[in-house]
Amino acid sequence: MSGAVPPSGAAATAATADRKGRQLTGERPQEGVTPDSLLALHAAGYRTVIERMGSGTVLDVGCGQGFESARFLGPGRRVVGVDYSAEAVELARANYGSSGLEAAQMNALALGFAEGGFDWACSSHLIEHFDDPEGHVAELARVLADDGTAFFLTPNAPADFENPFHIHLFEPSELRALLTKYFHDVTVQGLDAVPHVKADFTARRVKAQKVLRLDFLDLRHKIPRSWYIGFYTRALPIAYRLIARGDSGGMTGITADDFFVTDDLDTTTMVLFATASTPRRTV
Repeated sequence: MSGAVPPSGAAATAATADRKGRQLTGERPQEGVTPDSLLALHAAGYRTVIERMGSGTVLDVGCGQGFESARFLGPGRRVVGVDYSAEAVELARANYGSSGLEAAQMNALALGFAEGGFDWACSSHLIEHFDDPEGHVAELARVLADDGTAFFLTPNAPADFENPFHIHLFEPSELRALLTKYFHDVTVQGLDAVPHVKADFTARRVKAQKVLRLDFLDLRHKIPRSWYIGFYTRALPIAYRLIARGDSGGMTGITADDFFVTDDLDTTTMVLFATASTPRRTV
């Protein structure tokens, strides 16, 4: 804009983080650009965690831009969000630091916290991103108090759609077995959607599958994964503009109220929701 004064100092850092943080890559949800159904799915997961959470210290691992971690803020709670992305953490601090959210850049496989410092921990759509998901579970068990509880939300393997950021997908029995190794009390449920919302996900999947058929040589699985991720992050915004126009910005009317917790798990259940309490101190 002609005559505009470039931001400097903290303002420049926040502006840069905002631009980078709002680039759609498929790795994390982005307000205003991620389809409504995906944002609503994530919001429903956080709502489900909040309904089961009391007061105390809360750790949200993989906090991203912080708009989801901020949901945990409330009387009697100290909320700390961590993420490996410096840009995402800076954006979380800029937007929600004044509301009480603490945010830090940190590796979820090597958390910089002492043992037993948190009452609650949330891992929302994160565990599937690790080559070593067990290391992530072990770290959450380590930083939780003896009577602490961790909540895990992750795609149900049979219902997930291809995403190069999803390295290790779980079925219910595998997730339960891993969590039981580090926690005494484990419950695995599902987070599912009402029929018209599941139909919305299915319709987008069908469109995406048509695009993937163009890779008839399956080159995306033969090249280095870093190359595939680079291509994916550049192609995704274009694909959304072509096949998901009108799916974001609140235009669909899909909200968190369209999702519910269920004990009836099958191959179509969208997300696994696990509650893991009372960490084991010797594994």
